[in-house]
Amino acid sequence: MDAPLPAVPRVRRAALVFIFVTVLVDVMAFGLIIPVLPHLLKKVTGGEIADATLWHGLFATGYMVMQFVAQPVQGALSDRFGRRPVILVSNAGLAIDFLIMAVAETLPLLFIARLLSGVTSASFSTANAYIADVTPPENRSAAFGRLGMAFGIGFTVAPVMGAWLGAVDLHLPFWVAAGLCTANFCYGFFVLPESLAPDRRAAFEWRRANPLASLKLLRAHPELFGLAGVSFLMALAHLVYPTTFVLYADYRFGWGLEMVGWTLLLVGVLTIIVQGGLVGRIARRYGDRRTVMIGATAGAIGFAMYALAPNGYWFWAAMPVAALWAVAGPAAQSLMTARVSPQEQGRLQGAIGSLNSIAGILGPTLFTQTLAFVAANEIGGPLAGASFWLASVLVGLGGLLAWRATTTRH
Repeated sequence: MDAPLPAVPRVRRAALVFIFVTVLVDVMAFGLIIPVLPHLLKKVTGGEIADATLWHGLFATGYMVMQFVAQPVQGALSDRFGRRPVILVSNAGLAIDFLIMAVAETLPLLFIARLLSGVTSASFSTANAYIADVTPPENRSAAFGRLGMAFGIGFTVAPVMGAWLGAVDLHLPFWVAAGLCTANFCYGFFVLPESLAPDRRAAFEWRRANPLASLKLLRAHPELFGLAGVSFLMALAHLVYPTTFVLYADYRFGWGLEMVGWTLLLVGVLTIIVQGGLVGRIARRYGDRRTVMIGATAGAIGFAMYALAPNGYWFWAAMPVAALWAVAGPAAQSLMTARVSPQEQGRLQGAIGSLNSIAGILGPTLFTQTLAFVAANEIGGPLAGASFWLASVLVGLGGLLAWRATTTRH
């Protein structure tokens, strides 16, 4: 067992509320543009769906590549200069980015703005480092769960609002998103204290801040590389939802947009309940290690139930089981933060963020091609859910990897 780390600093409750709010507002800002960005791309590319789809894929890939590069840099900068300036600069950068997208009428300008958003949104990893700074190890699962709840709220409510605003004007959601980020910056400027004391900071070195070098941190600590692999596999599996669910529901159940919308709303509500109310209770009762196992088991079973569901009713019945998977991520985060020093929390979150960005690059092709093969060959029955079977296997492998990576310490 490593030597105990120094006691975490006491921070005003308003600061912790701000971290929750900053994640919520930033997620809502991104959620607002989800339903309108494809239509805006269609408009600036000449009105052809095929061209807009191609560019939408390139935009998504470019965004993830920039996150892969930027997250380790921001993490290292936050270890050197503190979390507060990195979070505030990122909030300001996001506001500028959305303003650019609000006035952009050309494809190159939109693409540049989207790349910029990949850089500035990397502050999510710094928010995780902030939580690790100010939260005792035994309470981190619950704290990370609350951040997950912010994601759930943002991505449940914001796309609906974005669709309403986009019906008025395609650029209006970008103006609202810019306003939210600006308000977030102003709020944080006055209430957010620094969480990383000067004596806990580490020197900034470019050779340690690049994505590949940052991954070396994961191998420098026992068990950390395995736990990071768990995070990667679960991030990859999660992409089955945004990449294939709409088309899968149409292919398997004949659902239209209304049924898909209600189902995604229920997914969001269940995620909020689990991450906001159950993660902390389960982690306190069973410990972080067992909580990861519980979540991975529920996720693997839940995705398998999705694949087997012969109709929409059975799919809905599987949702509470699959929702319990959400306890695994915060618990895995808690286990990883307990294995590095305060001076390395930013680099750790940057490295995890880079791995998740790799998942974001690989996942869309992996799952969409799987579903495309099913549809092209008109496969029915349980094998029609091949994309969900794949997600089930990935989550199950994540659970096995977590068990193996943490066995020696228990």
